[in-house]
Amino acid sequence: MLSLGSGAGKSAKPSFVSYVTPEEIKITEKENSRKEKHPDLLPGEVVFCSTSPILKYTQDDLSQRGVFGTLLCTNFRISFVSDENPSEEAHLFKNKLYGENDIPLTCVDHIYGGYDEKKKLITGGLVRNKYPSKIIIHCKDLRVFQFSLTYAKEEEAKKIFQGITHHSLEPKSLKCIFAFSYCEKATPAPEMQKTHRTVMFDTVEDWTQEMKRTKGNCKVISSNENFGLSPMLPQFFIIPMSVLDEDLTNFQGKGLPIWCWSHHSGCALFKTASLPLMQEDGFSQTYKIYMERMLNAVAQNHLYSVKTEELSDTLPTILDVQQSYSRFKQFFLIDNTTEFWLSDVKWFSSLESSGWLDIIRQCLQKAVEVVECLEKENTNVLIMEEDGSDLCCVISSLVQLMIDPYFRTLAGFQSLVQKEWVAGGHSFLDRCNHLHQKDKECQSPVFLLFLECVWQLLQQHGPAFQFSETYLTVLSDSLYVPIFSTFLFNSAYQRSSTGKAESPQAQRGLLNCPTVWDWSLQFERRAQDLFTNPLYAEKTKLDKSLRKTYRAKHQRQLSLPSSAFKTTSKKGFFKEETDSLKKMLRVKRISRWLHSPDSAQASTREFYEAWQRKPLDYHGVVLPCLDGPSVRVWMQRYLRWIHEVQIFGGGAITVMSKLADLAGEVQELRGELDRQGCQTDSNHRRAAASRGRSSVRLSSAFPFVTSRAWSYKPAIPTSLLQSLMITGTMAHRHDDDAEDAEALGVV
Repeated sequence: MLSLGSGAGKSAKPSFVSYVTPEEIKITEKENSRKEKHPDLLPGEVVFCSTSPILKYTQDDLSQRGVFGTLLCTNFRISFVSDENPSEEAHLFKNKLYGENDIPLTCVDHIYGGYDEKKKLITGGLVRNKYPSKIIIHCKDLRVFQFSLTYAKEEEAKKIFQGITHHSLEPKSLKCIFAFSYCEKATPAPEMQKTHRTVMFDTVEDWTQEMKRTKGNCKVISSNENFGLSPMLPQFFIIPMSVLDEDLTNFQGKGLPIWCWSHHSGCALFKTASLPLMQEDGFSQTYKIYMERMLNAVAQNHLYSVKTEELSDTLPTILDVQQSYSRFKQFFLIDNTTEFWLSDVKWFSSLESSGWLDIIRQCLQKAVEVVECLEKENTNVLIMEEDGSDLCCVISSLVQLMIDPYFRTLAGFQSLVQKEWVAGGHSFLDRCNHLHQKDKECQSPVFLLFLECVWQLLQQHGPAFQFSETYLTVLSDSLYVPIFSTFLFNSAYQRSSTGKAESPQAQRGLLNCPTVWDWSLQFERRAQDLFTNPLYAEKTKLDKSLRKTYRAKHQRQLSLPSSAFKTTSKKGFFKEETDSLKKMLRVKRISRWLHSPDSAQASTREFYEAWQRKPLDYHGVVLPCLDGPSVRVWMQRYLRWIHEVQIFGGGAITVMSKLADLAGEVQELRGELDRQGCQTDSNHRRAAASRGRSSVRLSSAFPFVTSRAWSYKPAIPTSLLQSLMITGTMAHRHDDDAEDAEALGVV
């Protein structure tokens, strides 16, 4: 069972207080001569240092119990290998790249040291001093690990401590990321390319096809394929027809309206990087003329109408996002049971004070405002920010999710991320801080903020989304796995220039670097079935034909004030009068957003209520409810590792499991009625997955945590309960928290 060791072959000193018996403490010669256990290494993975015996603490209480094993640090992960024999229980949702006791180096958030019962944040100075007796690792996926170094030899304990802190916290170069070692050694997966349905947007054809799909009226630019125009611009992108070629080289691409998506009425959504404010009159005048020309180009895309929005004026900065999330996540990084219940007393008020849920609400609010302009007013929209690759990506992606049902499918959502985030040049490397740089201003969980907003839409309109909550959670975890090229670079230029290695072998290895969408690298097929939402309302062929008829007589188009100015199909008929009228309206139709929050919210509320009164169509526009109780905490992601909040045999996953079972039975019956046995391979796999889940004891943390040998204890430790009752404030705190819960909508 448990074994303690120091390598000296002697019994433990009487001063050591343990909860195990002296027989378990005694170290035999057999245990002395045992070899350290290592995990199965990935291609290109190298062990830097390892130490045993190390005690990995459990988090259920303060009894200092745990399991002994070997602690390793490689160029990919921190890994703990238990001395106990692995359980024979089959794990349905096992990650093939790293295990439950593995921490990718880029997933390490903070490391604390236990010095004389005091918890101190590890910095460079502390690393050079004496090593702590305990290491506490907080991960970016919100896992918490505690390791005791007491039982290892002093030199080995110091070595593993310094190795972990150096490789997981010290700044490094891009070439030190494990993906480069992995790509040189790993063999490519050719079958992935054959079955890949995700549009990568790395060719002209991909962008042309997307333009045709949305019936847009812009032009595809391919002259930046080798980044000759600007390293800030994508290799391929789409701009309004009236933008001149000489405008492409001005200001390194800043101010250039990049096409995002076209509405079926003809208007479109654009984004751009704002031009810097200049004090010199000459430059200011040049910038003004250039921006007026770009705005006119956007306006000419449809009815000479455009609304612009500087996102920095109405949304938090990326620094605000970082600070808010840093406060928010602390309430889910729990070291022990007592700490959890102490934080639970003021949990709701603490969540509200962090401001994270409010930032999510603001982003959804802004996206609804853009949807209103596109859907109701049929007006072109140009959103702007400093770099055009942070909050612009969030808002443009949310708008497309709300309007276009294609992006609510699994393949469509992955294509959306490729288009708006990867090809759009989001700085994943800096925002995720994969290189552990000290510059805090560059770090910000912007992509996680987007996933949070998507989760809000998913939990409010489940049948409209083909992918599940589990898919979003896994995608957020994959953000910190240093293997996938999707999340490793700041721009398309950096991705391309890094691939041009001097060594042909290195270049060939980088080209094999996989994308995160190759889910077979992480999960088996049965586990991937959990990415699909069993409640998804698939669109039938009959519905498709009805939607075409409905689009031809769109109700909103019949009442647009600008519909009277559309050019007739006959060229030359009232042409001069129409052109003259457009010129008169041009300046008036180019306008900025109303900056009054009250008027904007009132308009959005009216638009939402009008949408809500219409028949529900999961393949049409979906809008989020933004009232306080409706914006909730993403429970699966934030609470899955906290044992005290798990509901065995309960939670949302139990309902989903039952629904999946019913969906599988319905599909089998349909197959029998159609005399086909089973309609599609996906139907067969979903039914098989639901049958597989029925044999597993579910909890609210499924599939990330299954039924383990957790000790069942009172909900609140007795000592803590007594202290709370003695103070006499527990009832008052409960009432206050109940009010906060009602305001936040957290259950």
